[in-house]
Amino acid sequence: MPIVFSSLNHPQRVALAAELHSRPFLKLRAPERICHIAVFGHGRNHNAEAQHELLAALCRHFGVTGPAGAASHFQHDFGRFRLKWELHSEFATYTFAERAEAADFERMPIGHVPQEWLLALQGRVLVAAHVVLRKGGVAEHAPVHELFEGASLAASRVMQGAELCSDFAIQADGFSRFVVNDVDMREQQAGRLVQRVLEIETYRMMALYGLPAAQRAVPELNAVEKELAEATAALVRSDGTTEQALLQRITHLAARIENLSLQNSYRFAASKAYFRLVNARIDELREHRIEGVPTVAEFMERRLAPAMSTCEAVAARQDALARRIANSNDLLRTRVGIVQETQNRQILQSLNARAAQQLRLQQAVEGLSVAAISYYVVGLLGYTVKGAKGLGWPVNPDAVIGAAVPLVAAAVWLALRSMHRRLHRAHG
Repeated sequence: MPIVFSSLNHPQRVALAAELHSRPFLKLRAPERICHIAVFGHGRNHNAEAQHELLAALCRHFGVTGPAGAASHFQHDFGRFRLKWELHSEFATYTFAERAEAADFERMPIGHVPQEWLLALQGRVLVAAHVVLRKGGVAEHAPVHELFEGASLAASRVMQGAELCSDFAIQADGFSRFVVNDVDMREQQAGRLVQRVLEIETYRMMALYGLPAAQRAVPELNAVEKELAEATAALVRSDGTTEQALLQRITHLAARIENLSLQNSYRFAASKAYFRLVNARIDELREHRIEGVPTVAEFMERRLAPAMSTCEAVAARQDALARRIANSNDLLRTRVGIVQETQNRQILQSLNARAAQQLRLQQAVEGLSVAAISYYVVGLLGYTVKGAKGLGWPVNPDAVIGAAVPLVAAAVWLALRSMHRRLHRAHG
């Protein structure tokens, strides 16, 4: 009986194998016009749901069946243009491609998208880029710098058969621009190259998204550092009476730096990861220099790397400050603990002294109690003896009373001691 091997699969096998093929590149052939936008989500927890709703609205407008709710990739030919959609953890990308007779930036495929759908993206578009894929090298076209408004241009020969030019600046139409010249690319290379270029632009912007957070964090870090220095100096000068106030102050600083870390730690880690992706995609271009202009790698090294260094420096400073606050907090808690132990020892010594004093007082009271009880017992005995003598008994009251005093005192003392022992046993 043959074995049906699909029944032997681990539940995740098919999904994991499909992940390697989940984001295929567009098949492009020069000349082409490509529009690419990255739409930021409504927070990490609701990104997928909101992005699927946007894609579904676009598909409904053109009468196209959208992907399933769990999909992270979608490609479809809408007739006027081809769409490639990808869902990421924080954003989704829409890449519109259209065959064109002339590869220029005049009529881009984004023009086929309904305006009401674009208006729904208000305030959420983090990346918007135009790419023209042209046949032939730079020498076969008009000067490439005329297509860009930026003063600084980056260009290089890439993937052993193409040329890439861009200024990485947002143009007057709100889009950044890239020119890809297909000099001698093999089949399917154009799609891979354009995807790499768009990923560089997208991940570059996502990496830079951490820079505003770093800039906002600097004044707060400066303030916390200043207060920590003041608190530490006060701790050095402390005479043992201000530790509690200093502890509250440093605990407040710890709460502030923890809140700052919660706000920024994910963003800084994400920026670092996106920066690594940018560098990886640039390496995949296999650049060769075009004389007179910097390569994309050099451009990013001068423009993007300093911003990433700022994020890393702020993140490191934030972590170092948190450790310093923790050390100060531990030191102060140790001093407070020592002060409390000293106070507790003094309290115990005071309690011991009071207990000893109470014991002596109790012993004195017990002595007085023995004397008082003995006095009353002897007095009663005296009345009894005198009464007996009055009845004619042959007794000497003075002799009897004198002999009874030590006996009565001893009996009273023994009775009190016995009572104390019983009370101690009863209370453990």
